[in-house]
Amino acid sequence: MRMSELSRRSGVSVTTIKYYLREGLLPVGRQLSATQAEYDENHLRRLRLIRALIGVRGLSVSTTREVLGALDEHTADTHRLLGLGLGAIRLADETEADSPEPAEVDALIQELGWNVHQAAPARGTLADTLASLRTLGSPLDARVLLPYARLAEQTAVLDLDQLDGIEDPLEVVERALLLTVLLEPALLALRRMAQENESARRHEDAPDS
Repeated sequence: MRMSELSRRSGVSVTTIKYYLREGLLPVGRQLSATQAEYDENHLRRLRLIRALIGVRGLSVSTTREVLGALDEHTADTHRLLGLGLGAIRLADETEADSPEPAEVDALIQELGWNVHQAAPARGTLADTLASLRTLGSPLDARVLLPYARLAEQTAVLDLDQLDGIEDPLEVVERALLLTVLLEPALLALRRMAQENESARRHEDAPDS
């Protein structure tokens, strides 16, 4: 397909597509002439992923380039690709920092029996959060976090169940990234609504203020 059709099918303007090409986010098409190139379904799939990462998740161009660069590593190891791709998405698009309380996080992971890479960005994010809560006088220990972690474990099972039947490792990771980017706000929204519902249930007999 030509760029105009790629734009129409993806919903991304030609100007933006050219920008993504210049920034190295989108692979160049097959050159037909000095001014014309041809694109295929892989470009369309990549464009949708870029749109989700930048437009929905709000990642910076540099972070998006890092995520996509992980996908371009030529390996058939799906687990490694998942780790590279998902690991490149910081939970708040932050830069990595030294974890203030790694021992507490390590102990929790060991208690859960999880296999999590030592360099996983989520380790540092969790440790930073625990440190902030302690500073504010609201510390959480492993006993409190454990049931939350078990719920997260069930969510991860549901996430990866969505990928069953996909044989191409690259497509698996692209789908996983989309699920991560698009579902995290939905999961947070569900939690907020569940909290409201639980509060209403617990206080249904309370007099109106």
